Amino acid sequence: MENFELYLKQLKEFFWKNNINPDISQIERLSLYASLLYDKNKILNLVSRKDIDNIVENHIFICSYINHFIPKHCKSFLDIGTGGGLPGIPLAISNPFLKGILADSTSKKIAAVQEFIHKLKLSNIKAESIRVEDPEFITKHQNSFDLVVSRATVPLIMLIRYSLPLVKDKAFLLSLKGGDLSDEIKVAEIKYKINIKKYTVFELSYKPNNLRNEKEKKLILLELIK
Repeated sequence: MENFELYLKQLKEFFWKNNINPDISQIERLSLYASLLYDKNKILNLVSRKDIDNIVENHIFICSYINHFIPKHCKSFLDIGTGGGLPGIPLAISNPFLKGILADSTSKKIAAVQEFIHKLKLSNIKAESIRVEDPEFITKHQNSFDLVVSRATVPLIMLIRYSLPLVKDKAFLLSLKGGDLSDEIKVAEIKYKINIKKYTVFELSYKPNNLRNEKEKKLILLELIK
């Protein structure tokens, strides 16, 4: 498998330097996923090709890292707009007690994700090719999830709108974003004031390449009520 050993070495270094101690089998699975994603990206644009050389730091490690911010009692999650399986696959590997649905409207991407899930032997997640706002998806999964995750390219206000029919009465929304989020949060608060119990923005600094979060990687965690 192309680059597997390199990715394994890189992941071990990131976890070690940030005092994270996953099981070796989890690191190997994450490395295998990185290799599968790299190979598939040659024929299908799952990750920006200008960023593919940083696949471990910018995609695999960071999506595994956010597992540490998930509230402990969460058991079921929905990954909105998963693309090539991010962050859903790294989360499923890092937290095997989480069960999840990875959703994306692009059928070619979901076919790739389903292939990854099969090759990684992940029994705790499934991938579905559908828009989460479609009535069919809502009917099937309404009130099902206590966590929604997304590497959001859509505004926070839309993520909340998509999430509310699908989550339980109390749930969390976890969105990986970059840059200044203040205006986006204000707009969401105005529209969904009664649904947002509280929110926290985490600066995702890590060793050795982002000690002061120069890369502006941020994680917003919203506690939602219906």
